[in-house]
Amino acid sequence: MSTVSKNSLKSSLLHLECHFTWTLLKQDVDLDDLQETIGDQIEFFIKSNITNYNLLSYVCHLKNSNEEALRNLQKAEEEIKKNHPDEIARRSLVTWGNYAWIYYHLERYKEVQTYLSKVEKSCKTLSSSAQWKIQLPEIYAEQGWALLKFGGKYYKRAKNCFENALKNEPNNPEFNAGYAIAMYRLEDFSYRQCEDVIPSLMSLKRAVELNPKDTYIMALLALKLQDLKQVDEGERYIEEAMKKTPDLPYFLRYAAKFYRRKGQVDKALKILKKALAVTPKSAFLHHQLGVCYRAKLLQLKESTRCPSQEQVEELIQLSIFHFKTATDQKTSFFLAHTDLAKMYAEGKRYEEAEETFQKAFQVSDAFYDRQDLYYYYGNFKLFHMKSESEAIRYFTEGLKTEKNSYGRNKCRSALKKLLEQRIQRGLGDATDFGTLGFIHNLDGEKHEAIDCYEKAVALYPDNEEYLSALCELRLSISS
Repeated sequence: MSTVSKNSLKSSLLHLECHFTWTLLKQDVDLDDLQETIGDQIEFFIKSNITNYNLLSYVCHLKNSNEEALRNLQKAEEEIKKNHPDEIARRSLVTWGNYAWIYYHLERYKEVQTYLSKVEKSCKTLSSSAQWKIQLPEIYAEQGWALLKFGGKYYKRAKNCFENALKNEPNNPEFNAGYAIAMYRLEDFSYRQCEDVIPSLMSLKRAVELNPKDTYIMALLALKLQDLKQVDEGERYIEEAMKKTPDLPYFLRYAAKFYRRKGQVDKALKILKKALAVTPKSAFLHHQLGVCYRAKLLQLKESTRCPSQEQVEELIQLSIFHFKTATDQKTSFFLAHTDLAKMYAEGKRYEEAEETFQKAFQVSDAFYDRQDLYYYYGNFKLFHMKSESEAIRYFTEGLKTEKNSYGRNKCRSALKKLLEQRIQRGLGDATDFGTLGFIHNLDGEKHEAIDCYEKAVALYPDNEEYLSALCELRLSISS
């Protein structure tokens, strides 16, 4: 095929609405874990699996398994024929787009042209003005589901996709469920970034009203009510959902989280073990089991003045086992890496803690993850390795980005307390005073900041950074 013809095909492919044009980057997700998750959802959710098979085909392509990708697209086609026999063209646009792209990568250009023609013909039938793409609510929704699967940096785009889908079908249960999930997950991210939160409560309630059989959404609603201190109402939803789907792992994992946060850790463990028996490779479930054993350790220490070393050691080992299993099964699982590192430190396994913290740094791409990590790592250096200088270094690193977050605030509080203690003990040097001045300035405490910078300059008269900060602060007060 000539270069001109190949370029022409590529140009047409780029106009399609499908997974290959939605900017879903493989570096943002653990492909093996995602493949496992999609497989579980196909097995356990009793609903049309067109969306799952289409996404699975894209994941297989990203793993260089294009023949398997084609087999999943065939399954998507079978689902379309079974569930939407009167809307085959409309429902097949994403599937056909994926077919075209995979055949392009296989250099089977005749098949590429066949599927491009199918898309073009269908778009023209559905809308006289369309050629390669048409704005259909189900395509917006399918894109939204794919974005949700690819992680936190995609959640805002996912919310926008479901909003677009709902403009045409405001009472569609599936679109409302997707929108509610996106809102729920965005709230967690907004909290971690200290941004204003748009409550997901109403969207979760609406999704449950439209589909009371969706126990996964019911569990999220229960957790949100628990967040808002409406625990009894939340538990009613959990109990109702437990009657409807007592064996659905995607419901059970959140039911367990509800009871663990309520303080009923043994009940949570029982539910998690039941879910794990059904989906033994779930990194999420292993992580939650680790969190439960850590909670039991905390309960033991708080309720017993001198807990037996044997009990403590057993809970530490159980927690480590499940956190380690979660990181093995999902190498990009940032939270599991940090929890594992902290538990290694708890068990005085410092080399393994250090190694795991370094792995956590490798997988922490989001700024709020990194700020959380600087806080945890600083605490490790301070309380376990007994190094104030290293703790100061990492708490300070956590302050360097201007973006605010929960982790950044924790770094600031820990650093301020540590510096004040050093100064009270007469150990404060110019760097300590300068850093404390920086923190006071961040908090809007300008007079305290000036006092600290003056002391820093007295100890290090030629430091341009301290002199400049002092000058700017004095000007801001006098102006």
